[in-house]
Amino acid sequence: MTTGVAIVGAAEADEIGIVPHKSALQMHAEAAANALAHANLSVNDVDALFTCGLDFMPSLLVAEYLGLRPRYSSSNSIGGSSFVAHLHEAVHAIRAGACEVALITHGETRRSNRNRGVSPRPAHDDPWFPDWQWERIYGVQSPPSAYALAATRHMHQYGTTSEQLAEIAVATRAWAALNPRALKRDPITIDDVLSSPWVVYPFHKLDCCLVTDAGGAIVVTSTARARTLGVPVVEVLGSSVAHTHYGISQMPDLTTTPAARTGAEAFRQAGLTPADIDVAEIYDSFTYTVLVTLEDLGFCAKGEGGDFVSNQRTAPGGDFPLNTSGGGLSYTHPGMFGMFLLVEAVRQLRGECGERQVPDAEVALVNGMGGYLSSAATAILARV
Repeated sequence: MTTGVAIVGAAEADEIGIVPHKSALQMHAEAAANALAHANLSVNDVDALFTCGLDFMPSLLVAEYLGLRPRYSSSNSIGGSSFVAHLHEAVHAIRAGACEVALITHGETRRSNRNRGVSPRPAHDDPWFPDWQWERIYGVQSPPSAYALAATRHMHQYGTTSEQLAEIAVATRAWAALNPRALKRDPITIDDVLSSPWVVYPFHKLDCCLVTDAGGAIVVTSTARARTLGVPVVEVLGSSVAHTHYGISQMPDLTTTPAARTGAEAFRQAGLTPADIDVAEIYDSFTYTVLVTLEDLGFCAKGEGGDFVSNQRTAPGGDFPLNTSGGGLSYTHPGMFGMFLLVEAVRQLRGECGERQVPDAEVALVNGMGGYLSSAATAILARV
């Protein structure tokens, strides 16, 4: 089963990691140019733009910078899952005939902005918002504390351990060691994770994602047009988006994310099951994010995520290739990471990953997570 829509190009900006001499707009532009070249297309072919994260009107800003005048535009932002959600929206727009070639871009310089004296301007930075009144006064002021609340509940309810969470960090770093563009490539052990400084219990520093500068982009069009471009065709077999809450205190169940809904729907559309997935790219803002998402997507039963990832099952050479770029934990994480999950999945399916290539990868799953485990977007892709 297929949507009749394909990703034909995927790329990062020219430089990622720590890039103090470039702006976020440059990251968008470089990634867009590289993704279009990857697709054998030019900016003149683009008639739809999807982006978010730069400002309150990011699609206007990025379109102007790139010289685009799109007939379809979206700046929908639901956190780190936004770019997978943009793919979902682009599929519907292309199928409806609202556009033909969609460009999805992302760029952030959050790491370098620290030294530039630039602070982010979150839309929720308003004391009248519910989280200011009911969460921040109790210390839940940022993602680490919110995710820690959910993780400790999972540990209490299912017996999940810090050692099991550390398995994810170690395996992800092993993939990063095979990626020359990863920021952190030195091997680590479970003991290294457990002895790294505390951020907020149960998270050590190595349980938490990086903060980097980076840009990424993908190009989406109909499968029919994709077949005329002379590039490998990666079809979207199914996709879904859902969100369940804004503040962590309103999460219906601290141990179940909206990926439980999006995964089931994406698999239904694709006519596949978790057993059919060759490579998985799952948002790893924290090690716990990966563990709970694996459960919710159906790769294992609820409460069995710790056992599922044990013994380096998800590392290179394991039987479940996961976050093969090195993920947000070791490769890059400029603030929102969903774009880079898509880029890596496309590269794996096109056989372009070199030393870290998963043999015979034909079907990939991508899952973005946003907010405080608030939003999920799942896509199932296949090389055809």
